[in-house]
Amino acid sequence: MVLPKSVPHTNNATLWLLAFIMLVNAMAYGVIIPLLYPYAERFGINPVGLSLLFASFSFAQFIATPILGRLSDRFGRKPVLLFCFLGTSISLALFASATSMITLFIARIVDGVTGGNISVAQAMIADSTKGNERAKAFALLSAAFGVGFLVGPTLGGLMSTISITAPFWFSSALALIGTLLGVVILRETLPAHHRQASYKPLFDFKHLAQALFLPLTGTILAINFISSIAQNAFIIGAQSFTNDVLRMTPTQIGLMFGAIGLINIFTQAIGIRVLLNKVSNRKLIVVVSIFLSSISLMLLAWHQSLWPFLIDLMIFSVVLSPIGPIVTGLLSERVKAEDQGGILGINQSYTSLGQIIGPLMAGLVAARLSIPSIFVMSGAVLMAGFFASLYLKPVPAHKFDL
Repeated sequence: MVLPKSVPHTNNATLWLLAFIMLVNAMAYGVIIPLLYPYAERFGINPVGLSLLFASFSFAQFIATPILGRLSDRFGRKPVLLFCFLGTSISLALFASATSMITLFIARIVDGVTGGNISVAQAMIADSTKGNERAKAFALLSAAFGVGFLVGPTLGGLMSTISITAPFWFSSALALIGTLLGVVILRETLPAHHRQASYKPLFDFKHLAQALFLPLTGTILAINFISSIAQNAFIIGAQSFTNDVLRMTPTQIGLMFGAIGLINIFTQAIGIRVLLNKVSNRKLIVVVSIFLSSISLMLLAWHQSLWPFLIDLMIFSVVLSPIGPIVTGLLSERVKAEDQGGILGINQSYTSLGQIIGPLMAGLVAARLSIPSIFVMSGAVLMAGFFASLYLKPVPAHKFDL
């Protein structure tokens, strides 16, 4: 593949550093899973307070991510990415050293404010790749996320025998190392002549809403938003179901999420590459993946024993995995180079909004109906994404939404 001379190639060092960033992001989230309840209880946080703790992070990320994306369009990707990564390190250290409930909330908000590193990393890939190569690069980032999600819960469980805060300190140190490596290794991927003029607002609620109705990007944003709601509701359902219905121990839950991470590693690093080489129609891949994910998600509600539940869960993880990187690739190719950070920031904002709405919907369903009903609701929401995916349109030549 030959890129235009004005667009730099993403060298291996840059790509692997971006993958490392995704790894640390996933690990930082993953270590919390087996430790969340015992650590939060130290500060008198009840289940309601716990949901608010998650919501504070997601809301801060929802507001900050498009701003960071626009800033990366104006000033380049590298400085914004390093700022975000340093913020992750600081927030994890603050979380580990917390002495009060307020400190926990501040730490999560700081992490949310600087949580735009995913969209900036995606913009760096979008700057330097096209078509299937872009989707494959996004798949590598997703595979790195899968590694982090595999290592995180397992590491959290093992390191908690040293100290319950040890995993947080470890992840903070990793993020700091990543920041220092970025200073030395990372190359800027957005040339100065492709940077956005400063007259566009950093955050525009009207533009955020209007983006859903744009002909080229709106459907993709809607699919991502719906998928985020369903997946985050599923996470709440899985934690409640495994604890209250299947009576799994925290160690077993950590290993379960680790197995999901292992599946993601294989499917993102190998499976999606093979799939893209065999099936050129990326819309078809998205449509089929969402449909199968919806069905397998709803079937989780009817399992009352461990192994049938785990088998269905693994199937769900496999069929879900192509959606993220391929949808992100389809989105990024529909906007101009100077708008990559902005549109991927908007996309991440809808992901964050889904992280708020999904758990709230799951809690409401569990309170009014039952815990297994969360899976039915999540699958029904994802089925709405299937119908939306049927309306994905091809990209007309030389036409962009933003």
